[in-house]
Amino acid sequence: MNKLYQAALLDAVKKLDPRLQIKNPVMFIVYIGAIVTSILCFTKQSVPLWFMVTVAFFLWLTLLFANFAEAIAEGRGKAQASSLKEAKKAVPAFKIQQPNDWQQEKFIEVISSDLKKGDLIYVKAGQQIPADGEVIEGAASVDESAVTGESAPVIRESGGDRSAVTGGTSLVSDFLVIKVTAENGHSFLDKMISMVEGTQRKKTPNEIGLQIFLVTLTIIFLAVAVTLVPFTDFSSQLAGNGEALSTVIVIALLICLAPTTIGALVSSIGIAGMSRLTKENVIAMSGRAIEAAGDVDILLLDKTGTITLGNRRASEFLPVAGVNERDLADAAQLSSLSDETAEGRSIVVLAKEKFDIREREFTDKEVEFIDFSAKTRMSGINYQGTQVRKGAADTMKKYVEAAGKTYPADCDELVDKVARAGGTPLVVVKDLQVLGVIYLKDIVKNGVKEKFSDMRKMGIKTIMITGDNPLTAAAIAAEAGVDDFLAEATPENKMTLIRNYQEEGHLVAMTGDGTNDAPALAQADVALAMNTGTQAAKEAGNMIDLDSSPTKLLQVVRIGKQLLMTRGALTTFSIANDIAKYFAVIPVLFYSIYPQLNALNVMHLASPLTAILAALIYNALIIVALIPLALKGVRYKEKPASQILRDNLLLYGLGGMLAPFVAIKLIDMLLALIIL
Repeated sequence: MNKLYQAALLDAVKKLDPRLQIKNPVMFIVYIGAIVTSILCFTKQSVPLWFMVTVAFFLWLTLLFANFAEAIAEGRGKAQASSLKEAKKAVPAFKIQQPNDWQQEKFIEVISSDLKKGDLIYVKAGQQIPADGEVIEGAASVDESAVTGESAPVIRESGGDRSAVTGGTSLVSDFLVIKVTAENGHSFLDKMISMVEGTQRKKTPNEIGLQIFLVTLTIIFLAVAVTLVPFTDFSSQLAGNGEALSTVIVIALLICLAPTTIGALVSSIGIAGMSRLTKENVIAMSGRAIEAAGDVDILLLDKTGTITLGNRRASEFLPVAGVNERDLADAAQLSSLSDETAEGRSIVVLAKEKFDIREREFTDKEVEFIDFSAKTRMSGINYQGTQVRKGAADTMKKYVEAAGKTYPADCDELVDKVARAGGTPLVVVKDLQVLGVIYLKDIVKNGVKEKFSDMRKMGIKTIMITGDNPLTAAAIAAEAGVDDFLAEATPENKMTLIRNYQEEGHLVAMTGDGTNDAPALAQADVALAMNTGTQAAKEAGNMIDLDSSPTKLLQVVRIGKQLLMTRGALTTFSIANDIAKYFAVIPVLFYSIYPQLNALNVMHLASPLTAILAALIYNALIIVALIPLALKGVRYKEKPASQILRDNLLLYGLGGMLAPFVAIKLIDMLLALIIL
């Protein structure tokens, strides 16, 4: 951390370059004022030299403090990017001309920087993936710790929604044939580094709007300041009292009354917001996306992996009349011994937990495992002359009736019961006799219902998206506590749903990882694409989650709202601050010309010089005091926007009004002891 501060101090000095200062018009006024005051120190003025030197010193200090705040925010991003830069290095790449050339080991060794979009490369275990791409052949474990920080390897394979790979990651096992998708050598890692460092960060519409507002205020105060010297000169001659204000005092007054507090911190707030998002392993491809996340009022979430654990689990054995539950469990476990799916393993575990039925030891002669196939749509086992099968209800009904056996009516009732509860029924048959139903249940994640409740308090509507039928979707939606659901979702009706809400004036956020999600992601205001997803999904999104956790969308919304809350809170404080300084300082500056104004000097400031100097010192120090808040952000609370606004006005508005009066009085008393 010391290195970070040392680097920030050096950068703060470097940022005094006028080409950089002019990018922030408010602070550029301070910059010009500091230069003019420094020059005036070498001329004869109506105020003492010590006063001019002190004013010049604190004007330069104000600039340095503003630069320091921005430099710290940028420095944090650069520190986060350093590990990514280590991953981005030129490595050997084995280029192939045709997809099947790898089988004959026909490779052309090139440097990763020479690869172009569309090139085919071969990567084997122990090698680094040289460029972003799509897997077109093979399946392998990939270590993505250099990018995500997660040490556990992940599976990448051709086809499906887990075919995208990132340059800079490494293969742990097997091999991959990859088609390069990065254009002109600009990989996803390059984009990440650029965004994390903040060096290429463009101002968001919110920042631009705020900057225009601040510049307008500054121009107003500048116009007032320019007229003060001739106005006070004329007034003093007319009243026969006092004298015209010195140019140095006018410059100091302008800086004190201009919105320098928020002007100094506005850039650091935005950069720090992106940095907080990066710490959550989410890369925003634009600052606009983060701000949009703060205003989101509709959340579309996938059921599988977001609301539920992603794999159905056996939760209950439901026997038909005349069948013992233990016998059903025993047969269900037998039929699932060779089933390596999560559902199959959960059936084995449930039978073991409920009835202490242990897995058997078989020899090849004793048993024949029947794997699931698209043709039969069932799986099972042939064991010691016994045939056990399990499968979907309609499949098993046809299987039993085709053999001339009776399919019990109460089995249909059990199947309907499970379906109405939002579960998936599997029917178990032993020697063509129906034993009962296995209840497979989508397990809703712990704490999800509470999170959705928090979202509701903030005025955000949550909508579950699923391919399930409406009956199943309704049951899971009720258990999870979402506000609405879209069943039997297709790419077309996802996009239609988003458009309908947007036409009503809503801002919509969505997660996705597949090519079929790309149209909806492109339409959504905030589109969080999974890093494990397809290239189409990643290109359609404006944010990429390196952890590929769909629930991250909730955290993204929180960070977006925290960014807007922080900017709003500090803007409120700054404006209230400037109003308070106006009423604190103006009376004492003019009472020599208009003695009646002394009645407004309620704080009994010692003199015009100590008053304006106290305000200038406070103006510089308050920037330093607010840097931690700008970087960390205000405390996030799940409240409606109207209540957040009231709280901010009370805390930061009232605080901004009171702080200057207290601080300026204390500093004035200290200056009076030293000077007078």
